[in-house]
Amino acid sequence: MRGTLLLYVLLAVYILAVNFYCFRLVKGQADAGEEGDALRREDMRLLLGAALGGALAEFIAMLVLRFRQKNLLLMIALPLLIVLNGYCFYLGFRGITGLF
Repeated sequence: MRGTLLLYVLLAVYILAVNFYCFRLVKGQADAGEEGDALRREDMRLLLGAALGGALAEFIAMLVLRFRQKNLLLMIALPLLIVLNGYCFYLGFRGITGLF
């Protein structure tokens, strides 16, 4: 019982930490005034953060801050990664239950 609770907490903390980092990443880029549609290193950083589990926070931050909404790659990839992240987190929580 203690093992499952610890794993649930660790997975939940991971999800929150990655989403917080990704939100701050988008906010930092918006505050720096970076704009444009060209694929750049910052876009790769956003996509990596989204793939690690922060796609929802990035997408919400981009919509709220009205930042890089014309970037077609991000506007298509982030919703797909949101669905993929949700499924992976579901499998993670379900897998924890099956361990013990």
